[in-house]
Amino acid sequence: MEAFQGLMSGFQIAFSLSGIIFIFIGVFVGTFIGMMPGLGPISAIAIMIPVTYNMDPALALVMMAGVYYGAIFGGSTSSILLNAPGVAGTVATSFDGYPMAQQGKAGKALAIAAISSFVGGTISVVLLMMFSPLLASVAISFGPAEYFALMLLGLTAISSLSEGSTIKAFISAILGFMVVTIGIDSQTGTARFTFGNANLLEGIDFLVIALGLFALAEVCMLIFNRKDTSVSDNKNLGSMKLSKNDIKEMAGPMGRQSFLGFIIGVLPGAGATIASFIAYITEKKIAKNPEEFGKGSIKGVAAPETANNAATSGAFVPLLSLGIPGSGTTAVLLGAFLVLGIQPGPLLVQDHPDIFWGIIASMYVGNLFLLILNLPLVPYISKVLRIPRPMLISLVIIFSLIGVYALSFNTFDLYLLLAFGVIGFLMRIFSFPAPPFILAFILGGMMEQALRQTMTISNGNLYIFFTKPIALSLIILSLLSILFPIIKNRIKKPVG
Repeated sequence: MEAFQGLMSGFQIAFSLSGIIFIFIGVFVGTFIGMMPGLGPISAIAIMIPVTYNMDPALALVMMAGVYYGAIFGGSTSSILLNAPGVAGTVATSFDGYPMAQQGKAGKALAIAAISSFVGGTISVVLLMMFSPLLASVAISFGPAEYFALMLLGLTAISSLSEGSTIKAFISAILGFMVVTIGIDSQTGTARFTFGNANLLEGIDFLVIALGLFALAEVCMLIFNRKDTSVSDNKNLGSMKLSKNDIKEMAGPMGRQSFLGFIIGVLPGAGATIASFIAYITEKKIAKNPEEFGKGSIKGVAAPETANNAATSGAFVPLLSLGIPGSGTTAVLLGAFLVLGIQPGPLLVQDHPDIFWGIIASMYVGNLFLLILNLPLVPYISKVLRIPRPMLISLVIIFSLIGVYALSFNTFDLYLLLAFGVIGFLMRIFSFPAPPFILAFILGGMMEQALRQTMTISNGNLYIFFTKPIALSLIILSLLSILFPIIKNRIKKPVG
């Protein structure tokens, strides 16, 4: 009852004239920035902090929250149309979204992304309202051992991301592990694999790798196959109408991944990127026809888009309930809270109920705005595919270069971008899948840190994993995830 009353007071803020205006500004700015490769929600929120000086804290934080989930919502556009992920959380969307665009179904792919994002965002807000205190205590119970086991479970999905050869998928993943070790060791302060180059001391940014392996590699393929006339088919935008079968096919992934994405978002350090990958992998594993994934599957677009938007709401659980930022974006949001004189944590509901419930209520309104804003724009956004191939290639290269340079204003990152573009191109030529590389890069750093922290706590005794129920359960799930496909294939083989 108390939660319902709090939510009603939150809706009073969200539905006030100023509340509606600031929510709309937030989601509009977030959507636009999410479409631009390289400009993520972190940059957007950081830019907005000075703008919010002397503003009402509730309205300022409602607007910045809108920028956050708006950027994730809009990031799918460049992933689907250009194979250039706008934000890290939409990389998995490109696996099937871009093939759909190549098949002349860009309108449908964008419509699926918009509806899935709306459903994932809305369901997760309901879960945020109902289970925020309970899930906050669950998030606290995750220590280094549990995080290592969770990352291990994620890595067992590498075989699911293979495009024919599992061996090539594991080789790709090993390359991802090698790259993530570059930089200063966080525990010892030792420089690793920098070869004396000061530019590598901070490691290699995820966006450099994602844009290189996907956007620039795609550009190289377009140039390499310039005599291929199939690209002209891309100019057929297709209908954005969804049939009953399409909606039926989307319903399962949207329902499942709303919950999974939210739970993953609650865990500090996980976030939208990991949620989208795990959602994609999960749907592929349970699909009756997994071979359709990577070739324009509706489920392959709906699952990651639902999960990454659900995860953004989940990320607010540790931030609002505990004052703990679970990702880089929520860390910047925490800074915004402090700048406005608000201390998030267990006392936030008691001291500032208008802010706590105002943010939650604004998400209901914001997700509705995003759907209304994005669906009518699909036919216009899709027209980017009508751009002639030479100009489109030039635009992708320019956006990629600007996006990477804006990260650190370091020209060395541009050379790295080109290097990963060549690596991505060679991987395509020799049929090495890029998704395992990306997954290993995302999970590798966190996995290494969690393992070393666990070993420090236990004095090097691996038995600690058997004394932690959550960690043990996740490890058992990892083993089952590896064994299940093997057993399934054995059963399918005819006897004799």
